[in-house]
Amino acid sequence: MNAAEARPALAVLAETPAVLEKLLQAATAEQMQWKPAPERWSISEVLAHLVEIERVFRERVQRIAEQESPPIASYDQEQAYRRGDYSSGRAEEHLQRFHRERESTLQRLHALPDAALFRRGRHSEIGEFTLGELLQEWAFHDLGHIRQIAELYRAQAFYPHMGGFRRYYTVKP
Repeated sequence: MNAAEARPALAVLAETPAVLEKLLQAATAEQMQWKPAPERWSISEVLAHLVEIERVFRERVQRIAEQESPPIASYDQEQAYRRGDYSSGRAEEHLQRFHRERESTLQRLHALPDAALFRRGRHSEIGEFTLGELLQEWAFHDLGHIRQIAELYRAQAFYPHMGGFRRYYTVKP
């Protein structure tokens, strides 16, 4: 992977906070806390996860940039969820923290030389990977949670009030 191939991932990382802010600007506190089932995540919990995982990704980048092929432990988001790590706080606060954390991340990423994309880490489950591959996974992760948040929002805010038009849609938040 070269710097040009990494640019789309960096662009997604840069735009994710603004996309989420725009998407959720009209959402109510109740909609942000709504869970489609007890074991499923709310928008607020997804946002709290994004704050935490931002630090995890950033720490991985730093370790790979500073160390020669450092070991990288797997991260279990479901375990964090079961511990209740994402259940406290308000969605708006999580979104603001995510925005601040992402700004810090982007400053660090833009300071890395292009050659850093080829540096490697050793993941406990998948084995060796490059920093460039990690950036691709990070952007993919962001887009997945944008989709998840959009689905939760539309299922709670709009679907119940669509009357007969619901027959044309299946929601799976």
